[in-house]
Amino acid sequence: MLTASPAGPLVIALRPPQGDTGVTLSLVLPTYNEGRNLEPLVQQITGVLGQAIAPAYELIVVDDDSPDRTWETALALTATYPQLRVVRRQGERGLSSAVIRGWQVAQGDVLGVIDADLQHPPEVLVKLLRAVETGADLAVASRHVDGGGVSEWSFARRFLSRGAQTLGLVILPRVVGRVSDPMSGYFMVKRAAIADVEMNPAGYKILLEVIGRGRIHDIAEVGYVFQERVAGESKVTWRQYVDYLRHLVRLRSRGRLARLREKFPIDRFLRFGVVGFSGLFVDYTIFFLLFSQVGLGLTTSNILSAETAIINNFIWNDAWTFADFAQQQLGWPARLKRFLKFNLICLAGLFLNTLLVNIFFNVFSINAYLAKFLAIAIVTLWNFWVNLKLSWRVTEPPK
Repeated sequence: MLTASPAGPLVIALRPPQGDTGVTLSLVLPTYNEGRNLEPLVQQITGVLGQAIAPAYELIVVDDDSPDRTWETALALTATYPQLRVVRRQGERGLSSAVIRGWQVAQGDVLGVIDADLQHPPEVLVKLLRAVETGADLAVASRHVDGGGVSEWSFARRFLSRGAQTLGLVILPRVVGRVSDPMSGYFMVKRAAIADVEMNPAGYKILLEVIGRGRIHDIAEVGYVFQERVAGESKVTWRQYVDYLRHLVRLRSRGRLARLREKFPIDRFLRFGVVGFSGLFVDYTIFFLLFSQVGLGLTTSNILSAETAIINNFIWNDAWTFADFAQQQLGWPARLKRFLKFNLICLAGLFLNTLLVNIFFNVFSINAYLAKFLAIAIVTLWNFWVNLKLSWRVTEPPK
């Protein structure tokens, strides 16, 4: 058994194995809490492949450290099924990345994936393999071609599946439109078609990654009927649909988002923005009380309300937005130092904010609350970038 921990970028270095391994097909079975399904599935697969290409195949179980110890069940099966290999992942999770990790240790010239929940009929494996052997770079098991279908799906599930496919056609037509079932998780691909290709999948839909980034020319489709789960629980949740959308956008960008993220930390900025919105409510509440209820002047009310929001924002940014930096600078003296730098930077932003509010309000006669909103939007980028560079950078080595 191999125990795998996070190993950096998911770059598939699939060069030809050293010497003749005798393996034609490497089939990955990604698992998480599939202990009850694994043995009957392995039995069915070996029965099918044993008659077709034995012994020129291997099965690779990649388990995400399942609480039900699926990896242990798989390991016990290796005594009966010598073609079975087991990878136990720790600290990394997700179906798509599990498939890639399995392919990274694979020895075959043809790489495949099948779900471990008994919903993909193993007898289709032979048809997929024959399609690849006769020239296809990719062979996909499809529910939407002749011989395909779903067993007992509800109307809602059918609607969501078709809706996701339609959305994919709108966002990424040149990838999604190449196959009838882009949501399929059951396929085979030539090793050479994805060798040395950097993979960056999200969620469950590894097929999109293969088509979008691989050197895929000829595609064959084989019909199959999707079966209902026999044991265990479905892994499909609303989060999988969110990951699907993220994946489509990422493939659409063709690396542009990644290059932008290298120059500008978008994820961190979004967290900074969420914290900023919480400060916006604090700021507006205090400003309303001071300006409209107490009757203080515009400038005084703006300064006091903004400073209250600064304190609120520092607390949340220190605990969330820049938590990784903060963990390297523990203790109250370091926290106070960060707060003073944060305050000074934001006060500089506040000076710009106040200047803009007065210009918008007194010169352009814009409503006071709208003037504040416009000023905050302009100053937010300044506050984030300078704080990222100064307030939460580790400037002292650990003692």
